Amino acid sequence: MNQAELQQLVQETSLAYFGLPFKHQAVFNRRLRTTGGRYHLTSHNLDFNPLILETFGSEEFLGVIKHELCHYHLHLTNQGFQHKDKEFKQLLKEVGGSRFVKSLSKSKPAKSLVLYQCQRCSQLIYRQRRVNTEKYVCGQCKGKLMYIGIRNETVNLKG
Repeated sequence: MNQAELQQLVQETSLAYFGLPFKHQAVFNRRLRTTGGRYHLTSHNLDFNPLILETFGSEEFLGVIKHELCHYHLHLTNQGFQHKDKEFKQLLKEVGGSRFVKSLSKSKPAKSLVLYQCQRCSQLIYRQRRVNTEKYVCGQCKGKLMYIGIRNETVNLKG
């Protein structure tokens, strides 16, 4: 989808769901990272994240368009246009816009944990860094520690 097709889609969506024309500019903005779109209060233009369309498809993207158009039309009619406002929440529900966009961020990999075992009481000890087994001993029984290996899975350290 190019800029002209986006402009046409936003204008059609505005007329179909809100019954009001969209008279400003809608553009793709690749610099948007954590949000699906943005409404500019001063210029009344709309920015959209093209990754939403590429990653999640047209249905999710249409929800973002409806969301930004809610900000647009409510602001121009001097009603509550912020996320916290009752009017915004009500209009968003009426037109079927998305309240939140799905996350684009990649999940962080699990931290590597170094595993030791006490030679006396067999207690397993997880550390984020390697320790000197000649210097450090088991905290429960003061037994000698033996290096087991590195684990990449998340482990509940409290119990």
